[in-house]
Parts: sequence; structure tokens; C-alpha cells
Amino acid sequence: MLTRRTLIALASAALLAACGGGKDKADPNTLSVAATAVPHAEILEFVKPELAEQGLKLDIRVFNDYVQPNMQVGQGQIDVNFFQTKPYLDEFNASQGTRLVTIAGVHVEPLGGYSRKWKRGQQLPQGATVALPNEPSNGGRALLLLQKAGLIQLAHPANPLSTLKDIKANPKQLQFRELEAATLPRVLDEVDLALINTNYALDAKLNPVRDALFIEDGNSPYVNFLVGRPGSDKDPRVQKLVAALRSPAVKTFIAQKYQGAVLPAF
Repeated sequence: MLTRRTLIALASAALLAACGGGKDKADPNTLSVAATAVPHAEILEFVKPELAEQGLKLDIRVFNDYVQPNMQVGQGQIDVNFFQTKPYLDEFNASQGTRLVTIAGVHVEPLGGYSRKWKRGQQLPQGATVALPNEPSNGGRALLLLQKAGLIQLAHPANPLSTLKDIKANPKQLQFRELEAATLPRVLDEVDLALINTNYALDAKLNPVRDALFIEDGNSPYVNFLVGRPGSDKDPRVQKLVAALRSPAVKTFIAQKYQGAVLPAF
């Protein structure tokens, strides 16, 4: 039978654990990384054995959205993440009140325009339906690409955060649908054109080099970064990961595996 003293001790221990007082310190030999499946998690899987030889276990956690990876790193549930560009991160920090920072740029995933109905952008008919990401950084990026393809003209041609309200000329009277980035490959049969991030295009078995009607080139400023909380760059575990991600071996892996659909940024 449990004594009153034992019950009080157990209750105190439970309360302490609930408040975080019983939480163990982070394993100095394990680094958790949030990533989207393609290509980020694939690149992380490639460097995982090398890091294991250095005594660092990489705990890769795959997400299919752009919000939770940032929220969980911001809350300290995950150490770092690898999926986003700096314009996206800047907008996320501003809207969510987070203070995440870029640590190291790794690659560029060119945004592309895809269609199952047309072979060239200029074939789009009057009133064609165009789907694009519904968040500011990738939405603005999509509009810049549509402008470069000659389909629209923006009031401020170089503004990376342009919105639909900033379209100055729309000669084909394109109709726009703003959708969550991850869902865009699934609506290709329902629209004339969709602007899709390469990670989601690859995940949907699209080949950006072959299937995109038009696509960003290697001069794109939208580099994908390893991201963490302030001071993460001083963490020896993170420094090992950065060195692995920016190694000649990774540059070769990206070139061979993605054949131009993903471009090294170092």
C-alpha cells in the first residue's frame, strides 16, 4: 500500500515532469532535423552515414508542410530544419513572431510552371486558370516567374513579395487560384497551369527539367537554407552537419541524382 508520503512524492515528481523540470538534456551525439521529403530528406540521408562515422546521429523528421518545421524548431522540439528560402523565413518570422535564422545555404530548387494541357506558356488561352502558392514569399516568387515568362506584368517588376493586386497587365485575363504549396501537384488536372516548388514537383514524380513549361534558372536568389534558433551555428553538431551538406560529395550527389532539377548553391 502506498503511504501518504509516497503519494505526495509521486505527485511532486509528476508535476515537476509536467513543468519540464524532469526533462533530460539534449543528447550531445544526436541532432534532430526537420525536412520535407524531396530533396531535403534525401540529401540528409546521403550525409547521414558520414556523420555517423564522426559520432553524430542524424534524427531526420519528414514533414509535408512549411509551417510545422519552423514552429517546432522555434519551440525547441527539433534542433534545426532544412526546407526553406530566406524570403520565406523572413515572412514567417514577421508573421509568427519567431526569431529563426539562416545557418548555411545548400541548394536552389527552381520554381517551375507545369501543365497537363499545354506545352508552352504562350499557348495558355484567354481566361486560363493558374494555380500558385498561397503564402507571400512563394506567391510573389510565382508572379515574378509568370512575368519573366511574358504572361503578366507587375507594377513593381523586382518586388519578391508582389501579390495579385500588384499585377499591372494581364493580357490573357488569367484567373488565379491561391492554394497551399503542397497541394499544387494534385490540381494539375483541374487547372491550365500550376506554379510548383521543385521539392513538391519531385515528390509528385514530375521532372522539372523535362516537364516544366518554364522554370527559374541557376541565378535564382531562392537558396534553400539550414535554419535554426539564434546561436545554433555555434553548436558543434550543427557545424558538422553544415560541413557535410556543403561538401564536394554532396555537390556531386545533387548533380547526379537531380540532373539539373536541383542546383548546388556553394
